[in-house]
Amino acid sequence: MFPVAVTCGNTFVLKPSKKDPGASIMLAELAMEAGLPHGVLNIVHGTNPAWCKMELTYDVQAISFVGSNTDGMHIYGRASAKGKRVQSNMGAKNHGIVMADASKDATLNALLTAGFGTAGQRWMALSTIVFVGDSKPWETKLVEHAKALKVNSGTEPDADLGPIISKQAKERICRLIQSGVDSGAKLLLDGRNIVVPGYEQGNFIGPTILSGVTADMECYKVLIFIRASNTLSRLCSQKYGNGASIFTSSGAAARKFQTEVEAGQARLESISTPKLKQ
Repeated sequence: MFPVAVTCGNTFVLKPSKKDPGASIMLAELAMEAGLPHGVLNIVHGTNPAWCKMELTYDVQAISFVGSNTDGMHIYGRASAKGKRVQSNMGAKNHGIVMADASKDATLNALLTAGFGTAGQRWMALSTIVFVGDSKPWETKLVEHAKALKVNSGTEPDADLGPIISKQAKERICRLIQSGVDSGAKLLLDGRNIVVPGYEQGNFIGPTILSGVTADMECYKVLIFIRASNTLSRLCSQKYGNGASIFTSSGAAARKFQTEVEAGQARLESISTPKLKQ
């Protein structure tokens, strides 16, 4: 975000994740190396106290936040009360809608990448797949492809999934998976017991897929499959809607989805273009 902000004539204060600030520091070092003037890009470390000081500084005119509901509401409340412009993206729950006419190969590749890339630890990760129509053929293929993904330290060139960020995060994910099974969901692929050679005590979880999940289940937070007859009602009735995608070859379905879905971002995938007659 900061390259756009700086190009538009702003200075920028970046508060990275307290658990994983390394990438932000690397970007700042590259910006300095490229000649960005001192003080234009600033990195602030810490938790809520660091945000509190920044929110109430008169020189800060606008804040853009991505993170948890708790932190987002805290920041929005304090900063907006002081007349700051605030963009607060909270509580992501990204859905992928798969129509019966979706391109098989393109959709499978997209679902695997979006669902398991960076071990699912990114804000726009696709955690819920909603099938319109028969999901069985899709489930079989997705499980087959997910089993082939390589899990290792994340530094190897052929890595598909790396470790979970912390022991606590791993324990939380394992608890959510088990709660899904206990609530009646079907565990199609279980990655909880994966062992990575050389990192036997590491925080690894392999690809995991649950099917037959309902929105009231606590496990409605990992990669899950849902079957629905009214997809838009399903999406608009749940409280988290950071992003949503539809996989279809129907322009009409794509347009209806784009105009009626209630989500922060809407993506249209696997739209095929009819071939012109020779």
